[in-house]
Parts: sequence; C-alpha cells; structure tokens
Amino acid sequence: MSDQIVLEVIEKYAQRSEIGINKYGTTLEQNNHDNYLKHLQEELMDATLYIQKLISQNKEITKLVKDYSNDAELGYKIRNLVR
Repeated sequence: MSDQIVLEVIEKYAQRSEIGINKYGTTLEQNNHDNYLKHLQEELMDATLYIQKLISQNKEITKLVKDYSNDAELGYKIRNLVR
C-alpha cells in the first residue's frame, strides 16, 4: 500500500531540488557555504506569517458562514475574500 500524500510530497521535494540545482548550479549536499541556521530561521519566520494569514482568513470565513445563510451570497463573499 502507498500513501498518495507522501508520494505527492516526495515529488515536490524532487521538483524543488531540480529548481535549486538549476538556480544555484549545485546540490544542497555539495553546498557547504551557506548559513543554514539563518536560512532556517528566515523560513520559519515566513511560515509564522503564513500561518497568521490563514488564521485570519479562517476567522473571516467562519464569520461569513455565520452571517450569510444564503449559499450564493456566502460564495460571493468568500470568493471576494480570497481574490
């Protein structure tokens, strides 16, 4: 049995690796020059911002669901929110 989610993530890693090799002309394995702790910190800081954005959107969508019982009107409001 295989897990489709895991396979999708593996494929994304492979694609990301190709992009990095093409962009930087080296593999992560071969690159010993970057400050990986700094890169990780910056990526995690970005991740917390993305999480906060999604939390805010979720709150807005939850409020819209409570405020609009008409599905067509609700759909319109949600589409405007995510544009």
